[in-house]
Amino acid sequence: MKVCIAEKPSVARDIANVLGARTMKDGYLEGNGYQVTWTFGHLCELKQPHEYNTLWKRWDLWDLPMIPAKFGIRLKDDPGIQKQFGVIEKLMQKADEIINCGDAGQEGELIQRWVMQKARATCPVKRLWISSLTEEAIREGFKNLKDQSEYQSLYEAGLSRAIGDWTLGMNATRLYTIKYGRDRQVLSIGRVQTPTLALIVDRQREIENFTPEQYWILSTLYRDTTFQATKGKFTSQEEGVAFLDKMKNEPFTITSVTSKKGTEAPPRLYDLTSLQVDCNKKFGFSAEQTLQVIQSLYEKKLTTYPRVDTTFLSDDIYPKCPQILKGLRGYEEWTKRLEGKKLPKSKKVFDTSKVTDHHAIIPTGVPAQNLTDFEKRVYDLVTRTFIAVFYPDCKFETTTVLGKAGDVEFKTTGKVITSPGWKDVMKRGNDNEKGNDNDNDSDDKEAKTLPVFHEGESGAHEPSLIEKWTTPPKPYTEATLLRAMETAGKLVEDEELRDVMKENGIGRPSTRAAIIETLFKRHYITKSRKALSATPTGVELIGLIHEDLLKSAELTGRWEKKLREIERHKYSAAQFIDELKQMVVEIVQQVRAERRDMRSERSERSEGRETREKHTSRSNNAPAGFKPKKKKTTTRTSKTKTSSSSRLDSVKNENVTDEWIGLPCPLCKEGHIIKGKTAYGCSRWKEGCTFRKPFDE
Repeated sequence: MKVCIAEKPSVARDIANVLGARTMKDGYLEGNGYQVTWTFGHLCELKQPHEYNTLWKRWDLWDLPMIPAKFGIRLKDDPGIQKQFGVIEKLMQKADEIINCGDAGQEGELIQRWVMQKARATCPVKRLWISSLTEEAIREGFKNLKDQSEYQSLYEAGLSRAIGDWTLGMNATRLYTIKYGRDRQVLSIGRVQTPTLALIVDRQREIENFTPEQYWILSTLYRDTTFQATKGKFTSQEEGVAFLDKMKNEPFTITSVTSKKGTEAPPRLYDLTSLQVDCNKKFGFSAEQTLQVIQSLYEKKLTTYPRVDTTFLSDDIYPKCPQILKGLRGYEEWTKRLEGKKLPKSKKVFDTSKVTDHHAIIPTGVPAQNLTDFEKRVYDLVTRTFIAVFYPDCKFETTTVLGKAGDVEFKTTGKVITSPGWKDVMKRGNDNEKGNDNDNDSDDKEAKTLPVFHEGESGAHEPSLIEKWTTPPKPYTEATLLRAMETAGKLVEDEELRDVMKENGIGRPSTRAAIIETLFKRHYITKSRKALSATPTGVELIGLIHEDLLKSAELTGRWEKKLREIERHKYSAAQFIDELKQMVVEIVQQVRAERRDMRSERSERSEGRETREKHTSRSNNAPAGFKPKKKKTTTRTSKTKTSSSSRLDSVKNENVTDEWIGLPCPLCKEGHIIKGKTAYGCSRWKEGCTFRKPFDE
């Protein structure tokens, strides 16, 4: 029996229907030699710290860094997940062959590999790799199944990402929570989450620290058309008035009229980020809302795989485009104009070298029915953009008019569309729903129509000197934040890293929406209308982090570059993990050392205190985060001086003993001192540290 495993029940039903497995069982469908089962996304996850080492259940600065010798996975603690896994495990252990039908991407590969590992599957495994869920795509995919080994590097990249996020997130979160957290507050730090928060905080600081500067613009109104002085801004009113005085009594004369023809190519097809950006600008959708809607359209077989980072189509899609266009309903006004003609094949649209796991998001050609309002809007964007790429360029004419009044020169420009081309397709009834987003480019500004001017004509005009003030940067919206996450290359100096950031940015397209939602859930950011701002907690967290690698785009750029290279067999996953571990060790040591330095200064200032004060307060030499257990021994004022002195000596000896526990190991510098039966040792004795100090020394 062949066992197929999909990522969710709805996808499993689509696949089972094509394969003829139509008998419903408990947790799977069966028929025609196939058993088709499913997961619910991630059934498995990396183990929690205490499952590797019981000491890690307690949050202690001196137990950091937590780096397991070998990472393991566990089932999520959910009854529904555990029941479904029980079904999968039984099927896989009896299977002759397993077909991995998970989402065709890095995360999808990781999800199913972990399930197969946990189920102890030993039979051969094939991989289904498709970009849409239409019956045709599924049949074609099953005809071209690949061996699982061909996707080993994809799995290794996904595993490296998961281990990296766990190692950095767990250690950095505990490190900063122990050091700075108050009132049991957890300071959550993540590889992608923290640099994203830093972007918002930095922008907010720019706005708060912005000092407006006054300037003046000289303009004049001639034949109901505004001309601006070519001199530009005036930084002093006196200078502006001087220019105004020179020309206000002079006639305005047209000195030059030039026209230049131009063209504008159709917009690129959508990747996930650009779709999220446009939906936020036009409809006010959050990134998460857009992802949910386009995922729903994919599962309804109306659009192709959504979690993509390319705006290109592979060359093999070109022959299928006429059929896709023919299947679209409600767009016949534009698709009929393309019928019977050879579709243009632009390199800006079809380029296999620019396609990685999947091509750009396009409609499948399946007629759209029974869509929600949100689905209609997103589907309309994707469909019109797909149709538009086969239309001619938009043609326009730009006119530049120069004029003069006295010695002061003026200029104005206008743009007239002479042939709309693809813009005809993009006109739609919901244009008025774009909202008030100031980042949305307006064609109205570009398409200002000018009256006919003739060189040498002259007449009266109305000059004016207008006072203006510089404005601060705009707060991020989800649209502009997504673009900043995508093009974070401008935040790093290294050119090679910058190129990588342009391609991948902070995080991946499939995870950026979740990252933004996480920042909301943890109350690090808030939203007013469309504007995002950091909460006091978010601002404080970024202020506490002194390690630039934790909050800059540079760390993410380096990781993304290496993870991409792991996928392409150009970098070792083992080397990546080793480098990551070393980086986390260094971060922990640096932050912990800063705390120890502060404790040392405090210790020096407190020298000379009474022995009784040392006993009742925390040891001055104890490391940060170390809290000695309370002694059962109590000291009371004795009736005799001798007995009091004796008890005090006992207290002093006991306190000296406790001062050793928790101090940094003087040999390996990484562990801390623990107490054995006959001697002190290092907490990293299992890792090979040989430090030992007998009690009697």
